[in-house]
Amino acid sequence: MAQDPAIVDSKHYTVDFENDAVRVLRIRYAPGDKSVMHGHPKGVVVFLTDCKGRFTYPDGKTEDIEAKAGQTMFTEATEHCPESLSARPFEVLQIELKH
Repeated sequence: MAQDPAIVDSKHYTVDFENDAVRVLRIRYAPGDKSVMHGHPKGVVVFLTDCKGRFTYPDGKTEDIEAKAGQTMFTEATEHCPESLSARPFEVLQIELKH
């Protein structure tokens, strides 16, 4: 697994809750903010605000995403470098599954 975002990018990622089954990350980005390459296990993402962003993957490929407040989605384990394309700050909860 790639680097832990809560360690390598504590400006954007904070641990809200953790036990043996899950870890909940609170993710906050200002307009134009960019992270560093990091990884997440399988999990569920809950968008607390509208969000536009770009993921750059280790192979250099990019993917633009857009989500609305209240939207949820399952995510496979991944490594990426996120960047905010939003005009306003956005906030997301990522529930990482440990099993």
